[in-house]
Amino acid sequence: MTIGGISGSYQSYALSGSVAPVRQKEEGVARTQDTQNSQGADEAHKVKGGYKSSPADCQTCKERKYQDGSNESDVSFKAPGHIDPKASASTVMAHEKQHVSNAYQKAAQEQGKVVSCNVSLHTAICPECGTAYVSGGTTSTAISYSDEENPYMKNKKAQDGILLRGANIDYAA
Repeated sequence: MTIGGISGSYQSYALSGSVAPVRQKEEGVARTQDTQNSQGADEAHKVKGGYKSSPADCQTCKERKYQDGSNESDVSFKAPGHIDPKASASTVMAHEKQHVSNAYQKAAQEQGKVVSCNVSLHTAICPECGTAYVSGGTTSTAISYSDEENPYMKNKKAQDGILLRGANIDYAA
């Protein structure tokens, strides 16, 4: 049995560029009853301890691009494209499912069978704002092709049979 594989990888990279200045939160500003709805917006502009900027103001997250590194031409992100960190998990998983679909199509066209299929998502934390995001993914598939039409495999099986004949003998004591 011959096993061939298709693998695709999907990795992100951050473009180098200038980092936006950190916004300082004003102290001593009193909130009124009318601004309670904007508390969620304040949380987005809150700088986490040990980081340079808030998730809403993070220049690194705004400039992060994703690009497919496989040789499959019919999948998304062949050209670098931006994905919002909040949507990165679903977008990367959808992309990796395109690789899985291609493996099943290839197996069907060549009278093969998909033996295994693995999708892994990779996570990272932004060094500027501390936001966790999916930084890429990897798809690994193995396809088994029919041995009946391959004369070389028939000869190999015959030779293996000769070598292994008698290898497991139980001796009576």
